[in-house]
Amino acid sequence: MANFNARGQLLGIARRLLLEGGAPRAVVSTHPPRLTAEALENSRMSRSRERILANLDDMYREAFERAKATEDEAGMKALDFSYRREQLYFEILLDVRDAIERR
Repeated sequence: MANFNARGQLLGIARRLLLEGGAPRAVVSTHPPRLTAEALENSRMSRSRERILANLDDMYREAFERAKATEDEAGMKALDFSYRREQLYFEILLDVRDAIERR
């Protein structure tokens, strides 16, 4: 088995990037992406409903715990309302996504 020198390889890559003018630049479009029927048909919706709602729950739970730790009653109430509102929005969007995918 050959001796793997990760540090040496990383330094070699960094040296080439710096001495050869850096990494190639990606082409960036100045136009916003269009949500067309064709784009929807060609793209696969990869995140499950459960994963999206769990991520939302985690995000708000962390913020709520921070507000609770500082005894910010107004912040906790605002976060509770915001969480329920955004959960409803996501449920609606996910229902629309599911209907489009079935089509």
